[in-house]
Amino acid sequence: MTDAPADAHDVIRVRGARENNLKNVDLDVPKRRLTVFTGVSGSGKSSLVFGTIAAESQRLINDTYPTFVQQFMGQPSRPEVDALENLSATIRVDQERMSPNARSTVGTASDVHAMLRVLFSRLGQPHVGSSQAFSFNVPSLSGAGAVTIATGARKGQRERRSFEITGGMCPDCEGLGQVSDIDLTQIVDESLSLNDGAILVPGYTADGWMVRIFAEAGFFDGDTPVRDFTPEQRQIFLYGEQQKVKIASSNMTYEGLVPKITKSMLQKDRDGLQPHIRAFVDRAVTFVPCPGCGGTRLNEGARSSRIDGVNIADAAAMQITDLAAWVRTIEDPSVAPVVDGLRDTLDAFVHIGLGYLSLDRASGTLSGGEAQRTKMIRHLGSSLTDITYVFDEPTAGLHPHDIQRMNDTLRQLRDKGNTVLVVEHKPEVIEIADHVVDLGPRAGRDGGTIQYEGDVAGLRGSDTLTGRFLDHRAELKAAVRPRTGAIPIRGASQHNLKNVDVDVPLGVLTVVTGVAGSGKSSLIHGNLPAHDDVVVVDQTPIKGSRRSSPATYTGILDAVRSAFAKANGVKPALFSANSEGACVACNGLGVIVTQLGFQSTVETVCELCGGTGFADEVLEYTLDGKNIAEVLQMSVAEASTFLTKGPAATVLGRLVDVGLGYITLGQSLNTLSGGERQRLKLAISMAKKGAVYVLDEPTTGLHLADVDTLLALLDSLVDAGNTVVVIEHHQAVMAHADWIIDIGPGAGRDGGTIVFEGTPADLVAARSTLTGEHLARYVGA
Repeated sequence: MTDAPADAHDVIRVRGARENNLKNVDLDVPKRRLTVFTGVSGSGKSSLVFGTIAAESQRLINDTYPTFVQQFMGQPSRPEVDALENLSATIRVDQERMSPNARSTVGTASDVHAMLRVLFSRLGQPHVGSSQAFSFNVPSLSGAGAVTIATGARKGQRERRSFEITGGMCPDCEGLGQVSDIDLTQIVDESLSLNDGAILVPGYTADGWMVRIFAEAGFFDGDTPVRDFTPEQRQIFLYGEQQKVKIASSNMTYEGLVPKITKSMLQKDRDGLQPHIRAFVDRAVTFVPCPGCGGTRLNEGARSSRIDGVNIADAAAMQITDLAAWVRTIEDPSVAPVVDGLRDTLDAFVHIGLGYLSLDRASGTLSGGEAQRTKMIRHLGSSLTDITYVFDEPTAGLHPHDIQRMNDTLRQLRDKGNTVLVVEHKPEVIEIADHVVDLGPRAGRDGGTIQYEGDVAGLRGSDTLTGRFLDHRAELKAAVRPRTGAIPIRGASQHNLKNVDVDVPLGVLTVVTGVAGSGKSSLIHGNLPAHDDVVVVDQTPIKGSRRSSPATYTGILDAVRSAFAKANGVKPALFSANSEGACVACNGLGVIVTQLGFQSTVETVCELCGGTGFADEVLEYTLDGKNIAEVLQMSVAEASTFLTKGPAATVLGRLVDVGLGYITLGQSLNTLSGGERQRLKLAISMAKKGAVYVLDEPTTGLHLADVDTLLALLDSLVDAGNTVVVIEHHQAVMAHADWIIDIGPGAGRDGGTIVFEGTPADLVAARSTLTGEHLARYVGA
């Protein structure tokens, strides 16, 4: 598949791309080929692939919808590009975590559960109904309602008819699989009255509408302490059913406090809640498996129907490798098409390295890499061809053993006649490319140009940064650091761990590795944070509003505002776009947000402030010749030469050290990748000494040339008296470690044990594990 496209229609023509840091890029991307985009973090890869090609494809597709559909779906703006030709429909398969919907599981997100439901509705005994009888998202209902007769002589007339819906939802937990045990002392201070702040739930302020509904509904006196309520009043206050009440001449709906917060907070996925709400839920609520369904989410009818002794809850709880084997035992020809579809999809899970998952696992608990690979499952069996698939580091979270299978998947998509565009740093993926586009030469303002395009052999012979580092290999240390102690972990049994005992050494760099799903995160995150001085630096999203930026998150903006205020003799608040310095037209956002309809908005740059978010008079004040907007537009590297004293200079130096010199001070935090978020958190926490730093795949998003910089940073942390524990698959980090803990031998049920402890040199010499085999090949042993 390396032949050149036949004519101009066989390439995606990009002309004058200027999205973000792209510098008027012209490019021809071959269609129906596998193209890998390389370059350092921030060089413009994502701006070209996702922000330009994929974004314009989506915009053009939206243009074909009727206006009323566009109102509901929204319409993205056209990317900054002169021309894009020969685009096909584009499917983005990125690392965004799946929706934290409490009702979404691996099975529902991949449509496998839907196929299982059909299977059980056909073969399950006793027969309990159609496929919806096995859905934990469909309740069982019966009753009567008015319907309009649409045909025959009585067309247009309405009559009442009885109805019955047989769903599989457990009535006790409403299909969530768990129920909440609420600590009432955390939601109500019974010594206070409602008007004095008895309700302790976030958002329920004494003078707010939420509390006024309780205090003025007429069921009890708002000035009476809750402890003095009668039993009937207490029941209505805590558990009262919905009913209409009148508050200040307005019709309102009254509902007891417990069911009200259950619906608004407790039935939502914890990870999707705002930090202060999540903290409240953690204090006030204990979630336990539903006693009615045993955590299966399904009612008794759905659980009673079985195929060869297995019910649908049993099937969903199986490890996917086991489920695939069970499906193969079903030979009834009446369900052959369903079984074939199930088998192919489950095999795809196994092939892509996710065979250790189960269908009943909540989709919101998947890592970014697991989420991306789960999304891929939908497309492997698709009948669509001539689609453009775009991937963002599809090998994230994969052990070297699993990367070959990912490569097979990418080639499979290409060979079906699709165009596959991959943003990637791993040499193993770059080497299978039909075409390579290398951006750079560096990041941010120093990137955004094409450094090389062509085949892999040409890249290897080029003088680009990627070409020079493509065959670069870290070496095993001649000598490792001695440990200064150890943190003992005893009897670890979280998830698939099998009563693991291990000592995590102190004072050294330890790498915890193993195939995806082997138990690495369960061992480290499930045990180390319980010890003092442990600093966990992960890739989870940074909570904050659209106004949050690296400058606000790190505290640099406070120092900058103080410096501006001191230099100009005015208040610091004047230099905040969230306070007195905000543009009056956009309230400091820099854009005007226009609501066009339900869930549809359009953003345009504010004409009054030109997108800075600041009032004109604020921009008249300067610090060393720069106004506040110009400072916030600086990259971290530029700012480090501008702000050379005080706390801001220290933090900026750390940001440069962790490889974030290219990000700008004022850019929104939601534009940062998972790897960038982790390095930002690391820069903030580096001030601690004598700490145990736990990092989760810190090489995510790092170019080959930047891995050496990361290794130097990890060394500096250890040399300063800290302990560093890294969960990682990158062989360069393994080779550089003082100590390795390898977990396996496989994933899921086949993992959960320590298969090796020792130095990297000993691991290579033994070659007793998958990791040892791959590391030996990497270092050329």
